[in-house]
Amino acid sequence: MKTFTIATVQYNCHLPDQKRNTEMGLHYVKEAKNLGADIVLFPECWITGYAFPDIVESNLPANEIENHPDFKVWYEAALDESSIHIKSFQEIARQLSIGIVITCFTKGVKRPRNSAFVIDRDGAILLKYSKVHTCDFAAERMLESGTEFKVCEFDGVKLGIMICYDREYPESARMLMLKGAEIILVPNDCGTMKPRLQALSTRAYENMVGIAMANPPGENAGCSCAYSPVVWDNEGKSVDNTIMLADEMTEGVFIAEFDLDELRNYRSKDMMGNTFRKVNAYKQFLSDKVEAPFIRT
Repeated sequence: MKTFTIATVQYNCHLPDQKRNTEMGLHYVKEAKNLGADIVLFPECWITGYAFPDIVESNLPANEIENHPDFKVWYEAALDESSIHIKSFQEIARQLSIGIVITCFTKGVKRPRNSAFVIDRDGAILLKYSKVHTCDFAAERMLESGTEFKVCEFDGVKLGIMICYDREYPESARMLMLKGAEIILVPNDCGTMKPRLQALSTRAYENMVGIAMANPPGENAGCSCAYSPVVWDNEGKSVDNTIMLADEMTEGVFIAEFDLDELRNYRSKDMMGNTFRKVNAYKQFLSDKVEAPFIRT
């Protein structure tokens, strides 16, 4: 049996202490390696912390936010590929021969982006993904959105990334599936997990992909998880596709092991994913028009 083992980090980072968060993260990478992981998945915005300047509560017009001194300090704290913190994760990946999905705010054109880096066993960055579906109803309206979904190959496995609120939109996982993803990794930081777990299980089922999600612990939070696309047994009877599900409060590195032979065999035979879709009926998906009851200010 060919397996692919993902370690999901269910810990809280320390806002917004980048040095401490990096040191903690390196410790959890070592723990993941000791647990036999091929790759370790961190929650959303691990290095920088998921923190915003206080001006988010102000009534500043959108075009004035970037000139506020607190915004400028926050933007300058965002990272890029040359950051010592990113390089620290690249170095430990090389030393331990382990993959890492590490997260942080990164510098966009004018505003930070909410990003994840996929680092290979040699310490090279395979992919940088910036969150497409930013939470524009909340503080993330201060971010720049990413513009595309991306897939890379790690150890012969095609991996896609979507971040937190991306998960709420079926198009995110669908696009990653269309780009060839076999397993989708989800850095996350939110609560009210029950409906979101159901959605992740559904994303796995409808796209015939594996899914793994890492979320910080806390009341009504946690629940780091992994789901298989396999929902039927050989006799056609439904089976539980949960590979791993943590509780809300427990801190730890939780292991999810995917049977790649089973996953690939299932993907080659079942009727979901990109098998019998009738795409000619989907033209309205490309329209950006928003009508009631979905209009928000």
